[in-house]
Amino acid sequence: MKRTINKKQVRHRRVRSKISGTKETPRLSVFRSNVHVFAQLIDDNSGKTLISASDIVKGAKGGKKTKAAVTKTESAKAVGMEIAKMAEGKGIKKVVFDRGGYKYHGRVKALAEGAREGGLKF
Repeated sequence: MKRTINKKQVRHRRVRSKISGTKETPRLSVFRSNVHVFAQLIDDNSGKTLISASDIVKGAKGGKKTKAAVTKTESAKAVGMEIAKMAEGKGIKKVVFDRGGYKYHGRVKALAEGAREGGLKF
């Protein structure tokens, strides 16, 4: 049986073969679903997640959307700024960016720009 590999998997393998996070410069990993976006700072040497952030608001289960609903791109930028603020609290200033096989476009780019605005260097 032939196993097919899609383009995202190929990009992800290529990116992960070249980058790795340490305790001093962790890996900023991005995952985006159809609805939400998640970011993690990972120390690959010990295999632990140092910090994580997402656009899921705690306690907002089944909430109705208002007229001033935030777009997915705007919420991704807010996640980037949030993770940068949390990293600053732990003394982390420099990271390596892992786009997770996604193209550097749209929500992934917005998250990266938000993290840069928050003070992270990569």
